Amino acid sequence: MNGLLGARCVLFCGVLVLGGCASFEESGLPGSAASMARNQIMLVRKSPPSFGFSRLQAHVRAHPELAGFLRARALPDFLAETSDESRTYFILYFLQKKEAFAFRTEPEDNSSLEASGPYPITEGEQQTLEDFRAQAKE
Repeated sequence: MNGLLGARCVLFCGVLVLGGCASFEESGLPGSAASMARNQIMLVRKSPPSFGFSRLQAHVRAHPELAGFLRARALPDFLAETSDESRTYFILYFLQKKEAFAFRTEPEDNSSLEASGPYPITEGEQQTLEDFRAQAKE
């Protein structure tokens, strides 16, 4: 009996810890993934997975409608992310098509996502992002 109770307690504590980690990573608190992504442009690479890919997956979990958007277009090359007290903003850059799409959460409902675009990527942006990608391959 004691062994079964102990196992249940360990399992329950493990679930609490894992659940706490998931919410911490999106909390924006210092050291969380969300805080490290703030005001960053990140390479999105599936294999090996980049930090930008992990952040994009976090946005897909928070906004399932984003998965359909990505299925229709493929993975972006870069993700830029920032936030303020009430909203999260991010931009997906698709270098081959030279276009970008902007997204933001609603201030009253962070689970709701607004999208706009496509916007053309300027030659300067294109060059900067190509340079970032080249540095990532080094």
